[in-house]
Amino acid sequence: MQNGPAVRRRKLGAELRALRTSAALTSGEAARLVGWHQSKVSRIETGASGVKPADVRLLLDAYGVADSQLRELLLVLAGSDEDGGRHHWWHAYRGILPPTYRDFISLESQASAMRTLETSVVPGLLQTPEYARAVTRAAVDGLDDERLDALVEVRLARQDVLRSARPLELSAVLDEAVLHREIGGPEVMARQRERLLEAALLPQVRLQVLPFTAGAHVGVTGPFVIFSFSSTSDLDVVVLDHLTSSLYLERKEDLRAYTEAFDALRIHALSPEESLDYIAGLADGA
Repeated sequence: MQNGPAVRRRKLGAELRALRTSAALTSGEAARLVGWHQSKVSRIETGASGVKPADVRLLLDAYGVADSQLRELLLVLAGSDEDGGRHHWWHAYRGILPPTYRDFISLESQASAMRTLETSVVPGLLQTPEYARAVTRAAVDGLDDERLDALVEVRLARQDVLRSARPLELSAVLDEAVLHREIGGPEVMARQRERLLEAALLPQVRLQVLPFTAGAHVGVTGPFVIFSFSSTSDLDVVVLDHLTSSLYLERKEDLRAYTEAFDALRIHALSPEESLDYIAGLADGA
């Protein structure tokens, strides 16, 4: 979890602390049972440091936790590949990816579903190479060609989550402006619209266009992403992107508010079938 989102470290630590308390053990007693120093247990429980899946298993055994579903949940929080995660391929790009971006990819790689509202650009999972290059060049100032190529590689590698054995379920609402903002020029936009039509035919992708005629709506405050996890809704998290950082929201009331907002946006948006017709009309020059 050293490279995982801090929000998940804190959640894992809180769960382990509760299990230790239920087992009627002090942090010192727990540490002696697994052969650690007491400070290591404290750092894990406060989310100050990460913990390997193998160490989580040691603690769970020490606390007498036999519930297989709970054990799986905590191993997912620890970032265990064998318990549902995908290979941490992005570590190879550690030198060029800011921590917040690595956090986002970590969540995306282990999530079972992703709901997203986009108001300016096509979601990264659906971008063509040319579109991704134009967006990246505009978003990150002063990029040399080598670094730009690497960031585009990362953007395209992320798309493997839609083609894995257990593909991510993607539900995306695109503001109509996304389809009209000319990024990279007419040819790039034409190919990008074709890519959206292709992606929308995948059973794990649901694409809807939010038309200008919808007027003011809850999404005018900005784009957001909701990640969900198959093990339990306790892992769900909302991600808000800013220019220099990302904000992770994990409180139940925040998750409820954004889930309700996304549901409302889907109601105001064109149906998936109508959305495909609309995008196809743009692609045909209608």
